[in-house]
Amino acid sequence: MPSPVFNRTPVKRVELRRPRGNTSPVKISIIVPAFNEERLLGNSLVTINSVRPVFTRAGFECELIVCDNNSTDRTAEIARAAGATVVFEPVNQIARARNTGARAATGDWLLFIDADSHPTAELFAEVTEQIQSGKCLAGGSTIRLEGNYRVANFVTGIWNWKSRSRRWLAGSFIFCDAAVFRKIAGFSHEFYAAEELDLSRRLREVAEVDGREIVILHRHPLLTSARKMQLYTTWEQVRLLLRVVWSRGRALRDRETCHSWYDGRR
Repeated sequence: MPSPVFNRTPVKRVELRRPRGNTSPVKISIIVPAFNEERLLGNSLVTINSVRPVFTRAGFECELIVCDNNSTDRTAEIARAAGATVVFEPVNQIARARNTGARAATGDWLLFIDADSHPTAELFAEVTEQIQSGKCLAGGSTIRLEGNYRVANFVTGIWNWKSRSRRWLAGSFIFCDAAVFRKIAGFSHEFYAAEELDLSRRLREVAEVDGREIVILHRHPLLTSARKMQLYTTWEQVRLLLRVVWSRGRALRDRETCHSWYDGRR
């Protein structure tokens, strides 16, 4: 069923430009969904806060929102200590957490960053350039994993290639025009994983109509945690992949199948 957070409407041209004479600065809302992230969230927010001046130097306003997705640890406390506005989402689902953060956002652009990721100033500068160009509707970044995991790095390389060629947005780093995000009803609550692929498809439909672009930045990849390699066996990860392939993607709509996102291992 459709997401209840935003009203879903047929794809049509969306008026995204500011009204003539509106000289107020562009505002960016950085949204970090977090479920039991006390171990990694603090360092990620330190990184985000250290590179946020890239936006302010460009004349943008910026706010930081952390969505506490029903955590049972110090996630909310750590977020507040870092100066973030904290909102609460009681249903443990990444799509809902991102949508709840977006609902609280007041920015013209939404920038979703995962709680175990570390963007660079150079990456933020590229986002700034894309927004200022007026040609970009949404975008993402290629990724690189912490640590040296041969198989995981190989899979990540395949993902990065597919991401750039198909304009697939990695959920760990997505920026999007807020008006468009709301117009297409945000992330679908039907998915417990890979919800960013569904969002990517719907954003591409709008981009084709509106004449704007979906971009995948690649010169400064996002550094993100490889903790799933430490917390889950190879067989557990292969079994999930096989279930997704065998079900033709339907398994991504099942919370139990997608347990590695929700079982609390951190």
